[in-house]
Amino acid sequence: MSKTSSMGRGMLAILALGARHEAGLPGGTVAGIAADLAKDRSQVSRNLRTGEQEGFLGRTGERTYTLDWTILTDAQQLTAQRLHSDGAVALERLARDTDEGCFLGVLHGASTVTIGESVPVSSNLVGSWLGRPYPAYCSDAGQAVLWESSDAEVRTVFAGVDFVRHGPNTPSDVGDFLGRLAAARVRGYSVVDQEAEPGLYSLAVPVRDFKGEVAAALQIVGTRARLEPRRTEFAAALVDQGRWLEARLGYQQPESHKVF
Repeated sequence: MSKTSSMGRGMLAILALGARHEAGLPGGTVAGIAADLAKDRSQVSRNLRTGEQEGFLGRTGERTYTLDWTILTDAQQLTAQRLHSDGAVALERLARDTDEGCFLGVLHGASTVTIGESVPVSSNLVGSWLGRPYPAYCSDAGQAVLWESSDAEVRTVFAGVDFVRHGPNTPSDVGDFLGRLAAARVRGYSVVDQEAEPGLYSLAVPVRDFKGEVAAALQIVGTRARLEPRRTEFAAALVDQGRWLEARLGYQQPESHKVF
């Protein structure tokens, strides 16, 4: 007797349909999925009907089963809600542990926009950045939100963008930005050292969601004099909270993932 539970068999059938979609196929019939899994047709038929009843699958007039994409839409909406609610928890913890301004930013066009912040009075940062855009090529979150992007995708984001100098270390062009991004990936976190403005220093990590895509960047921002001497300590705290937030968003981290 198979040791796989009925729920497990149902998930295998749904995953087999997902594999067909990934391969560019429109879906699958009971016979096709049974053949893919090398399972009995009647058993697979029951699994697929259950998947349809629970809202995971749809069925066409040609008796072909397909994935119901409303599940993905619901998951994305839940992810957006958790990014704000659990992101606030991560920010508060990080600000408490570092006593520095901590932010959550997302990519919007060629800019990054702050969607969450926790700023201790002692950090000496003035004003709120909530909802305010800043050029991604030199912002605190810029490298982290483009962490998983290919060179071609990064060039597309910055196509037509003038790399205006905002600080003494602002990247000069997209090639310069890509070099810094490559170094950040090796390090495990980005360091933005006086790129956005003189004296400003920040560390950031990408925050991935259940799809493995970067949903936001978690950042520690402050003066260079305060942050640079404690970079290693703060980076460890940043990575820790970033991983916690990723887990809340459903990201499954590979065993081989390097910290820094």
